[in-house]
Amino acid sequence: MPDRYGSDHVHTIEHGIRCVKLDPLVVLTMMAAATTRLGLGATASTTYYEPFHVARAFQTLDHMSGGRAAWNIVTSLNDGEAANMGRDEMMEHDTRYDRADEFVEVVLGHWDSWEDDALIVDKATGRFGDGRKVHRLDHQGRFLKSRGPFTVPRSAQGRPVLIQAGASGRGKRFSARWAELVFVAYHDIEGGKRDYAAFKEMVAAAGRDPGQVKVATLCNPICAATKAEAEDKAALIERLPLEIDALSLLSEALNFDFASKGMDEPFTDAELAGIQGLQTIRDQVIRRSGKTNPTVRDFITASGRGRPRMDMVGGPKEIADRMEEWFAAPACDGFVVAATVVPGSYADFVRHVVPELQRRGIFRKDYTGPTLRDHLGLPRAGRGAWRPGMAAE
Repeated sequence: MPDRYGSDHVHTIEHGIRCVKLDPLVVLTMMAAATTRLGLGATASTTYYEPFHVARAFQTLDHMSGGRAAWNIVTSLNDGEAANMGRDEMMEHDTRYDRADEFVEVVLGHWDSWEDDALIVDKATGRFGDGRKVHRLDHQGRFLKSRGPFTVPRSAQGRPVLIQAGASGRGKRFSARWAELVFVAYHDIEGGKRDYAAFKEMVAAAGRDPGQVKVATLCNPICAATKAEAEDKAALIERLPLEIDALSLLSEALNFDFASKGMDEPFTDAELAGIQGLQTIRDQVIRRSGKTNPTVRDFITASGRGRPRMDMVGGPKEIADRMEEWFAAPACDGFVVAATVVPGSYADFVRHVVPELQRRGIFRKDYTGPTLRDHLGLPRAGRGAWRPGMAAE
């Protein structure tokens, strides 16, 4: 729960600032039972979980959903999370990613430990499986140890899809190595085109096919039947965010107590250098404000934290025009459609924008297969395909 601002959680609950967070895997099992095609992705941190647990939970979800699961790989951000997990403080930024690299290797190693035809299930012979086709991992590395044998066979899509959203230099290198679906937050088309092309080059330099790594940028569409109706909605939404929302969420994301400084007090060089949370927010604020030592107020204004972007407001045509422009540039392979209000935003998008995108032939009308990999245009994950220089089985 966000409690870095003023080292207290009371304001978080009073204002409803991300204070209720249900366990996502439990929620997704319910969603899997209620749907037949929807992809189901959840976050699990490499900083505090054990890889065997993550591997088992997500591979189980993949089976229970018929091959629709995805793991959003994150490294945790702040000291509040550390305290919940029995630590005194957050691990240093790049060290978190070093551990994450090893963590993902262990998870993938476990997912690969069953060969696709290891299960026999033959009543006539009494053989459940071929024990020679299930392999023990026996991993012992710098951060982690995990023996196996793993207990969940391969699934309909081979294994869950890997999602990642690293935006720092180290985070981008991590994404280029592992991710199959990447969440980004490009702020304009020209910058998006540059960053998109540069990231695809990083993927190629990591020895992977850039076409098999999908990049989806954040957008906050505010849509309605007409542009005028959407503009009225946007005017209302723009009045809703409070200053405390931004201060609390900045404190959480940057692992720094913004209550410790005056609104117009500049950050010192040491304070800026010591930020171990989302460093991309810090760098973005410095760049946008044009100040080497921005103030708290500059952080609120330049980061946009706690308020939706207002760059996609309109009726079906206006929103579809904007999305098509990004997609055709290309500045992305798809979008992370974020709600500005709940409930309502997603229903409005489906009702008003999706039919227009389908009419233009840039969004599907039917599913091409049952798995999440089918939806993303990714092949079934072969055993060993993630290892450099190894062909998939």
